Amino acid sequence: MSAAAAITLKRPRPLRVVVIDDEPDTVITLLAILRDEGYEAEGFSNAKEALRSIPNFLPDVIISDLAMPSPSGWDVARNVRALLGEKPMLIAVSAQYTKDTDKRLAEIVGYNYYLTKPCDPDDLLRQARLPGSVQQEVALTPLAVRLG
Repeated sequence: MSAAAAITLKRPRPLRVVVIDDEPDTVITLLAILRDEGYEAEGFSNAKEALRSIPNFLPDVIISDLAMPSPSGWDVARNVRALLGEKPMLIAVSAQYTKDTDKRLAEIVGYNYYLTKPCDPDDLLRQARLPGSVQQEVALTPLAVRLG
């Protein structure tokens, strides 16, 4: 191998995360936490704008509030699943919808995980890790298993 031949090491790209919440302060806070942890993150306080951006950004994870004006977080999940299928991972967060029936409905519309607001940033980061990703540290427990 000559000195001119360089060895290129492939580094996995950071996980791409979209945050959607109608409270701008929540979006700003979550983006700061995610970016500090090495995620590539975009945030939206308007779900319509987020849904327009998602096909171009192609996130690995979407964290969405459920109780938003139209479209709601419920609509976000349905639209994302119709457009992109099982990828990306969807994480629901809500202070309003906290009953077991709400969590089951979140699963039905396509969410993989559910967190109650206010949520611990460490819990959120644990859920946003994907198997095989740079940020993976713990095994994930799907919503259906935890509710079951």
